[in-house]
Amino acid sequence: MFEKSPKSYTDLLGKTNRIVEGTTINGEIISPADFRLDGHLIGNFHTKGKIVIGPAGSVKGDIVCKNADIEGRFSGKIQVAEILNIKSKAIIQGDVICGKLSVEPGAEFTASCVMKPSYKITATTNEQPKPEKEQ
Repeated sequence: MFEKSPKSYTDLLGKTNRIVEGTTINGEIISPADFRLDGHLIGNFHTKGKIVIGPAGSVKGDIVCKNADIEGRFSGKIQVAEILNIKSKAIIQGDVICGKLSVEPGAEFTASCVMKPSYKITATTNEQPKPEKEQ
């Protein structure tokens, strides 16, 4: 009688995926919900929600997300549509594109940074634009 529809992002609010300390993932993570990473990710991460990299967590790769709190290590390119919070113990290297940026005193921030208040996330995967056909 009633069909179960796939959960929408609003149904996932308040639910957080978690990778615990001591866990290492090699590869790409795509998640519609918020995510907390206390382990290590070597690869790319994409979410429509928020990523929190805990004090023991690290990412070597690219991140695309809505919001981010970084307390651990990050190396790569990060694209944050809204607010990127960098905590005092964080170590950031690479490229940063965000709507708003907050950096606590004591954080290591060795990155190029572009702030765009109306920044929209466009890339959902690592797809490259297809070359145009020659005529």
